[in-house]
Amino acid sequence: MDLQLDGKLALVSGSTAGIGYAIAQTLAREGARVIVNGRTQAAVDEAVTRMRSETRGTVEGYAGDLSQADAAQDVVRRHPGIAILVNNLGIFEPKPFEEIPDEDWRRFFDVNVLSGVRLARLVLPAMRQANWGRIIFISSESAVQIPTEMIHYGMTKTAQLAVSRGLAESVAGTGITVNSVLPGPTKSRGVGDFVNDMARANGKSFEQVEAEFFEHVRPTSLIKRFATPQEVASLVAYVASPIASATTGAALRVDGGVVKSAF
Repeated sequence: MDLQLDGKLALVSGSTAGIGYAIAQTLAREGARVIVNGRTQAAVDEAVTRMRSETRGTVEGYAGDLSQADAAQDVVRRHPGIAILVNNLGIFEPKPFEEIPDEDWRRFFDVNVLSGVRLARLVLPAMRQANWGRIIFISSESAVQIPTEMIHYGMTKTAQLAVSRGLAESVAGTGITVNSVLPGPTKSRGVGDFVNDMARANGKSFEQVEAEFFEHVRPTSLIKRFATPQEVASLVAYVASPIASATTGAALRVDGGVVKSAF
């Protein structure tokens, strides 16, 4: 299927590894011009070099913390005409509720929610002028099944759904769509490292820890394994494409069936 992305300029925040990298890579393979983002120049350079060797699209890099207002303004100034914005930047950290201080709640909101709000606000004028654009928030199944081990993270993922739906309604009748994508447990770099560390500490294999996780922690999963970043990226690339023009204001799940609902 031709996703008709040739020449479209896409910014994927937090895209030097994991889900973000897979999304940027998939968009580039479909012919989009992709801006890869990470906090350090070294990480961005490595990701750009690797992606250029794997894709046919034009790949550029931007090193900067896009949870900060000055960096967000700078990337939009340097790359005018962003037509596809994928708000993937995010952090997570398991912590008991009683031990989450006020500053952590603010930090998680700033990074996971406000970064996407700010970037959307900055790119929207050019999208309105072109009467075309795609804004995608990478949320999580944790938005609807709040994890007790990191309630502050779940709160930010739910907030993204509200922002996405509200923004979609604000651009009703235009060629701009806004959606959120909800991955389930995915073998991203952070999750992979966490599971590997747990496996080593307990003298088990990755596969054993994975099986135990889906037996005890996410028993409603229908695929009974971690999804791959590429499986998430495939849905995001479709939503970013012109052929998804009737999909907007939606919360789209790629969660392996973890959310036990038909809706």
